[in-house]
Amino acid sequence: MLQLDKAAAILAELKQPVVIAKVDADKYSRVASKHEIDGFPTLKIFMHGVPTDYYGPRKADLLVRFLKKFVAPDVAALNSDSAISEFIEEAGKSFPIFIGFGLNESAISRLAVKYKKKAWFSVAKDFSDKTMEFYDFDKVPALVTLHPSYNEQSIFYGPFEVAEKFLEDYIKQSLLPLALPINQDTLKLLKDDERKIVLTIVEDENDERSKGLVKLLKAAASANRDLVFAFVGFKQWQDFAESFEVSKKMKLPKMIVWDGNEEYFSVIGSDSVEEEDEGSQITQFLQGYKEGSVIQKRITSDSYKALRNSMIGIGAVILVLVVLLVVTVMQSLKEEPSRDQVDHPSSSAASPSEAREALRSGDKEDKID
Repeated sequence: MLQLDKAAAILAELKQPVVIAKVDADKYSRVASKHEIDGFPTLKIFMHGVPTDYYGPRKADLLVRFLKKFVAPDVAALNSDSAISEFIEEAGKSFPIFIGFGLNESAISRLAVKYKKKAWFSVAKDFSDKTMEFYDFDKVPALVTLHPSYNEQSIFYGPFEVAEKFLEDYIKQSLLPLALPINQDTLKLLKDDERKIVLTIVEDENDERSKGLVKLLKAAASANRDLVFAFVGFKQWQDFAESFEVSKKMKLPKMIVWDGNEEYFSVIGSDSVEEEDEGSQITQFLQGYKEGSVIQKRITSDSYKALRNSMIGIGAVILVLVVLLVVTVMQSLKEEPSRDQVDHPSSSAASPSEAREALRSGDKEDKID
């Protein structure tokens, strides 16, 4: 909890204070149930009484940076090349960044509010030809998406205001990189995505063959945005890989289509990816899946339990981030029998009454130490 303690002291001193509260889920089980907590530690943000999942970084400096931006305008207005650069630098690498070049703020404002916990949104009104060349777009309006952590970029030219559905589909599909590396942190990003997941299991994510295969997966993902493409190394996360009937003796890479829960599909005739002409094999796998040439399977109970434990972790503390004028975990806690309801990190705040007074006056992940 050291990182939260450090962040709490800084956030409490902001002009618009951010209060961090910690709740013991074992002691206050009704609070955990009310907010549908099923894993620990879980972080939630309460904006004006509405809880949302927190997907951001948890190290103190990154947590402070993110929450400062979280209480900023939903859509940042950028009026120069330097403002664009500063915005990207401040946003960091934990979340995708959307920049609407020559785009009216009203065109993305509703979606910016809806997806604020998962991405940064901005509009650039004044920019140079050099900036257009740098971000590789040749006309406006254009919505540029950046994934700094994965060195990826894409561009959407519309339609914007005529059919918002197309814009929202693009934003939803762009919240994830083209090929998502699966680990205990990134797995959480799939929670709200309804698309099926094309999962490739390799021996080692870091070997040269796997890196080349990931490039091919990205190309396939660009042409199949109705699917999520992801990969995991058996060496990096053996328990997860074994949930899909993969063992040390099995020939890898192996591709399957996963529903994100307990069901997955293998494609008949595409059990593994041979080293020669991998791109054609990926195409053949996708064609077989879309034609229904599949075998439906379920994750075995023991391995699925291990998978779920890996996803949610083990612990007994819920960390609740309470931002600005928010409703209140405090009111929920009043339902519990004890008066010692909220434990505030070290120097950031003292008693529950002080926290309430602060509340009245007033989703982006590294691991907590």
